[in-house]
Amino acid sequence: MVGKASNKEQEYFIAQEVARLKELRLAHFKKSEAEERRKMRELHYMRCAKCGQKMETTTLATVEIDICPDCGGVYLDAGELGKIVDEKSRGPFSTALGIARRLWKA
Repeated sequence: MVGKASNKEQEYFIAQEVARLKELRLAHFKKSEAEERRKMRELHYMRCAKCGQKMETTTLATVEIDICPDCGGVYLDAGELGKIVDEKSRGPFSTALGIARRLWKA
């Protein structure tokens, strides 16, 4: 004869179900968050923050910068301003040495 499940048994299966649902909810959240990030990147990648126009890339002192042709906004990625300042503040010997190092690495 099959008896009624004990309270401990019910608590165990309820805890298992809660843990499974928590994992499913977390997986769904991560998936939807990644999808939202992808959609936002599609909408905003290489677009001007001020006017929304598509930006163009140009080179300034060996650093690629993004320029908006409509409003003239200039956008730099992380670390690019430091590179530009370093390039401009170095003397001719340091500049030549930097070029030689880049050629050596290539």
